[in-house]
Formats: sequence, C-alpha cells, structure tokens
Amino acid sequence: MASEHEIKSEKILVKEIFSNLWFRIPEYQRPYIWGSDEIDDLLDDLVFAHMEKPNQEYFMGSFVYQSKRAGSVPGQKFDENDLLDGQQRMSTLLMLFACIRDLSNNPKVKASCQRSIFQEGDEIDDIPERTRIAFAIRQEVQDFVDRFLKADGGTAKTTELAELANKADDPSVRNMAYAVLKIRTDLYRMMGDDSDVQLDLDSFIKFIRTRLLLIYVATEDLDDAFRLFTILNDRGVPLRNSDILKSQNLGAVDDENDKKKYAKLWEEAEGELGDDFDRFLNHIRTILLKDKARLNLLDEFEHKIYNPREKEKATGLMKPSLLKKGKETFELVERYLKHYNQLLGGNNFDQTAGSFQFDNLVKVMLTGLPSTDWLPPLMRYFCRFRYERLLDFLIQLDNQLSSDWIAQYSPTARIERMNDLIRVIESADSADDVFVDDKGFKFDEDGFNRAIEGAVYGRRFTRYLLLKLDYLYADHSNRMSLEYLSVEHILPQNPKPDSQWCRDFTDTEREQWTHRLGNLVLITTRKNTAQSNRDYQDKKTSYFEKRVTTCPNSLRVLQNSKWTPVELKANHHKVLNTLRASYGFNQVEADVDE
Repeated sequence: MASEHEIKSEKILVKEIFSNLWFRIPEYQRPYIWGSDEIDDLLDDLVFAHMEKPNQEYFMGSFVYQSKRAGSVPGQKFDENDLLDGQQRMSTLLMLFACIRDLSNNPKVKASCQRSIFQEGDEIDDIPERTRIAFAIRQEVQDFVDRFLKADGGTAKTTELAELANKADDPSVRNMAYAVLKIRTDLYRMMGDDSDVQLDLDSFIKFIRTRLLLIYVATEDLDDAFRLFTILNDRGVPLRNSDILKSQNLGAVDDENDKKKYAKLWEEAEGELGDDFDRFLNHIRTILLKDKARLNLLDEFEHKIYNPREKEKATGLMKPSLLKKGKETFELVERYLKHYNQLLGGNNFDQTAGSFQFDNLVKVMLTGLPSTDWLPPLMRYFCRFRYERLLDFLIQLDNQLSSDWIAQYSPTARIERMNDLIRVIESADSADDVFVDDKGFKFDEDGFNRAIEGAVYGRRFTRYLLLKLDYLYADHSNRMSLEYLSVEHILPQNPKPDSQWCRDFTDTEREQWTHRLGNLVLITTRKNTAQSNRDYQDKKTSYFEKRVTTCPNSLRVLQNSKWTPVELKANHHKVLNTLRASYGFNQVEADVDE
C-alpha cells in the first residue's frame, strides 16, 4: 500500500486529465480571476502551437493536487483530487471545451467535449453523474457550471452571460461569464473566412487533447501538497498564507453548514480586503501575542498561538494555547473584521458627535504614516470600549506613533510601544484607565522638536506633518480629500537670479529657510517646476490657487499678500507651535535672531 507521504509526478496529456481525473476546488482556494490578458495568452499559445507544430507535444506547465481516496472524509463516495495549483488554467480549459462544443457541428467533437466536462450517470452500471471540476463550496459557481458549461448550448446564452459578467455578485461567476464570452468570440473570429488563422475546430480540439501536455504532482498529505505548491508555483495565482490558514481551520470544523458559512465569510473578506487580508490577519496575531512577528504568518499562528513551543520565563512551563483552530478562530476573525470595517469604513459620523474628525484622522494616518502598526491597538480598544473616548484614543495613538517616528525611533521600538498599549488596554478597568499619565502614552518631546525645527524637505515624515496641519485646520463637518498630494515650496528651490525672490531673500536666508516646514505646503497635483519658480503673486494666482482648494493649511498660508523672510518665519513659528499644541508639548517662543 502506498505511503501517505508518497509524492507522485508524471507527465500527462489533457485527454487523460479530462477523462480519468476528477477535481474539486477546495475551500481555501481563491476565486477564478483570469481576465482578458490571461485568456489571450492561453489561446494565442495554443493556436500558435497548433498551427506551427501540430504534431509536436506542447508543454503547458504543471499542476499540484492532493489526492483524496473515497471514504477518506465523511460523505465522499469516490476518489477526488483537491486542486491546489492549476485552478485558473483547468477552469479555463473546461470553459474552452464548452465553447468548442457549442460552436462545432461535428457530433464527435461535441461528444468529446461533453465527456470532458461531465460524466453522464448510469444507474444500471452504478456510474454517478459527475462534473469534471466541482465547486461544491461555492454554490453560485457550481450553478453557473451546470447552466452554462454542462448544458449543451449553454455558452450560446450570450445575453445572460453578458449580464452576469457585469452584475454577478460572486467574483468567480462574474469572471467566468466574461471568460466564456471572450473565448467564444475569439474562437468564432478565428474560424472566419477573413481570419488569418482560419481555425479548424476539429483539428484544434484533437491537438488540445492529444498534444497538450502537463506535469502533475500529487500527494495524499495536505502539508506535503502545500510545500510542493509553494516550491513549484512561479506562475499563475499564488496561494497566500491566509488561504492555507483558512484550509487548516476549515479542516477543524465538523459541521458542514458551519464549514460553508465560514468559508464564505473568509472568501468575502479576501475579496473585500484583497492583498490587505494577510495584513489584517497579522493584526489579529499582534493582538493575541503582543510582540513583533519573527516568523511567517502560518508559523506564527501554528507555533505561537495554536501550539506554543516557548516556555513561560516565570514558571518554566510551556505557554498555553491562545486560540483553538476551527470555530473559535473563525469567530475571532469575524469579530475583528467587523471592528476593522467599522473603524476604517469612514462611516463614524453619527457615533462620534456628528463630526468627521475621527474618520478624517484615520484617513490622515492611513495616508501619511509609514506603517499600520497602530491598527492592532485601535482594534483592541474598540473591541473593549467601543466609542467611549474613541476619538481621544485615536488622537493619542496617532501622536504616539508619529512622534516616535519623527524622533527617529526604530521600527522595532515603535512596534513595542504599540504592543505596550495593547497590554494597557487589556488590563484597564475602564476607558479612562488607558489615559492615566505614564501608563500607556509616553512622548519624546525633545526628540520631536529637534527633528521638526530645521530643514525637513525630503524627510519621509514631512508629508505627514503637512497632512496633520491640514487636519488641524480642517472643518470636520466635511470629509477631507487627500488624493494626489505633493509637497511644494513657496519660496522656490532655484529662483531666477533676476526674480523678486532673490531681491527679498539673501543667499544665506534662502539656504537656511527654503526647506523648512514653514515654507512648505501641500498641493493636489504633481509639481510643475517651471511654474513653481514664478514670483509670489504670479505663482499664487496662476499655480497655487487651483491646486490647494482641499488643503486647509495651504489655503491659510496663501492668504498672505506677499512672501518675504518676515512672513516665512512667522508661518514657520506658527505651524511648529500648532503641531506642538496638538501633541500636548510646550510652546516655544520665536527666536528674534532668526
């Protein structure tokens, strides 16, 4: 008997794949996402190989699956294979067979394609009806396959397909409907008499089935399959850590209805958050562990959360499990996903005293800060205290992370400060306890002042400080607009020698003041060097006025009728003290010698 850890790998023709093998798209797989470019590439490659080298085998790549024997899981009556790598290509081939079937007039071609798509049941011989690729966990996709791929003539229902391609809620259905329409249209065009290709479907389907070659890699052990997939997958749509984490947790759920419910929850979250979903799971990891991640997401959950390998320093005993796989994990993810969406969704106006001050600050932080390390403490605070002093907490949280960043604390030190805040939140008896002096928030006023007083142009934090000034001067009865922002000088970097700038500023003054915060503003377009060098009045009316309409600090600064050393120094002093006040720092008197 073959070992569970045995790995099989052989080359295989498409006709063998679509005659002898049966696949299931497992719960952890991502939706079908191929679009126009990927389908074009596949069809172009196949048609070119068919036309140029019809008698040679054409290698299409590899695919990885976990083989699951009949009876290996409850309710599984027949051998089946969970497809880890190759879903996009296999699904596209399935749709290609359906389109060829419906465009061909040859009964043998139609029958061959139909057998590739599904097996007709026969009660006498005890043969079940089976679809070549099953999407059991996504009922909407399985319904699409049954109606448009399995049914003879299904791909000819172009009106219905076009509606699904535009309006279907499920991303797989939407993309598969588009794919069918594109494949059908492209094949029909290539079959035309005026086409350079003049594709013959009979010979094309024969080439696909008898010359198209892949290499399969199969094992019965899921961990082995994932490792193989990770090594081999250098093309297509890679699985993320979240996909594998989902699989492991679905495997720990016994109830089939719960399994489908949690798979759908996870998939909808992935579709909504996209590449940020792994980052969201890392935020949950941080809330649970309250330390900097040292391993990849999967290993952090497995070896630090589910089955800790470290000992408690105080007792010498193994650390306890922080979370159970399965339902407990899904419930935690669901809870924090709701918090995440509520906090970042921009819809907290009514809950925060009829103001956009909270939502606007979240937007400033997402736009201007170097990381999202502030999200775990914010999510944990909201989980415990909801909207009680939530704006106060966000303001202090922003001040803490941004001032540490500006004062040049290392990323590790900034992360540890955020983790300390989570500990304070979890130990607090009330929201007020979080704000007790020296308990959670600790600021480096001297380091902050040193960083902002001199030349700051070109520093990473400069854009953030200007965003924060816009926030501090904003009317929070409206949402802030932070799109397409650039940092611009008022006194230009390279004024012309005969300009008013060079008459108003000495060389020493320009060297000293050009790159300071008081001479910088945000504009809502990319910089234009030629217009930037104009004299102040001309620059103000022809360049700035249309580019600062959504920047409150910029609008305030440009109310000055002239821009000489007097106005620049006064503005510099004002914005620095405005920032200091927002951080709760001491005001600084203007230096009369400057």
